[in-house]
Amino acid sequence: MESGNSDPRQRLAARAVKLLIAGGFGVGKTTMVGSVSEVPPLRTEEVLTAASEGVDDLAGVEQKTTTTVALDFGRITINPELILYLFGTPGQDRFWFMWDELAHGALGAVVLADTRRLESCFPAVDFFERRGLPFVVGVNCFDGAYRYGTEEVRAALDVDHGVPLLLCDVRDRDSTKQVLITLVEHIMATAGLATSSH
Repeated sequence: MESGNSDPRQRLAARAVKLLIAGGFGVGKTTMVGSVSEVPPLRTEEVLTAASEGVDDLAGVEQKTTTTVALDFGRITINPELILYLFGTPGQDRFWFMWDELAHGALGAVVLADTRRLESCFPAVDFFERRGLPFVVGVNCFDGAYRYGTEEVRAALDVDHGVPLLLCDVRDRDSTKQVLITLVEHIMATAGLATSSH
């Protein structure tokens, strides 16, 4: 997936682009990859056990029974010239050591946010800002959660106005695809290229 060339323009020309899907525990990363992947997604989910009590914070996601312990993987063809390889990161802090490996060769990322637990996406925002990796914020609109406006969320996250922020439903293929297209367009704009992904 990585051509070995650090110039984003030449790497995008390779047609296969590696993207990360990051965010807090239970925010919808596995669901996002699964909703849009054109191949059966690879999942490394394990059942939560008593051993995780006191280690994993289940506040706000008490109904969650599984957790990603390594990564999720999926693929989507945006158009004949652009194939996206999606790598979902694990959400709990005890697995954050894997993020550096997963980020190797990635051109950009989606940071998923849950307005009920907004602080859970701060580490992902910090991670990509420190590395200078282009990212967008997708606010996953959970059923029954209060719907905040994008500017309210932007202010709460303190992300730059140059970072695209959009509301989404990661269960919906079209909604997920739009987030990914927005990310690709942001990567291209950051690299100084024009694009038409549709």
